[in-house]
Amino acid sequence: MKDKRKQERHQTITAAAYQLLAERGYEGASMLNIAKAAKASNETLYRWYGDKKGLFEHMVRDNAATTEQVLKDALATGTDPLKTLEHVAPIFLTMLLSDKAILLNRAAASDTSGELGAALSRGGREVIQPLFSGLLAPIAQDLEQDPMDMTRCFLSLLIGDLQIKRVIGVIDPPSQEQIQTQVQFALLNLHKLANQSPFYRA
Repeated sequence: MKDKRKQERHQTITAAAYQLLAERGYEGASMLNIAKAAKASNETLYRWYGDKKGLFEHMVRDNAATTEQVLKDALATGTDPLKTLEHVAPIFLTMLLSDKAILLNRAAASDTSGELGAALSRGGREVIQPLFSGLLAPIAQDLEQDPMDMTRCFLSLLIGDLQIKRVIGVIDPPSQEQIQTQVQFALLNLHKLANQSPFYRA
């Protein structure tokens, strides 16, 4: 029960943080303002998250949690990389283009301190990219390529310019059909590369 109550309080705090981020930007979303909006003590926020950077990094990790867990499970069980990508790529892309992720990126773009951008990198890219790289390592090894290079290639195909278009307000959140179309485009091109590997040629 204690863990459940803490999780509920965490959700209340992060909801308040997102609201203030939308209204006042990163600079205006101070720990004190967030604590007041969440009806929590300032001491609690500092005890749980360390500082504002820690809180926002935690929020980024929350967003990426499902993607992170799927990738970790696949690496632990040795699941086929391409089958795992078919499952995880829509989850990952949907998260990247979600309202929460876009709000964080918009705020990071206007944050002159660079703190929020650094938190986005630590809680997101620096956690997720190595997992994708580990997943693609068997294919990359067969093709005598660097796994991180292959990861960057796949993620570039997957994300394209969709995220930046969402950030600048050019497009609305994509439908699941649009997400699947983009995923299939990225997977098709990765399959073409993977089929050059002796390991994936039957």
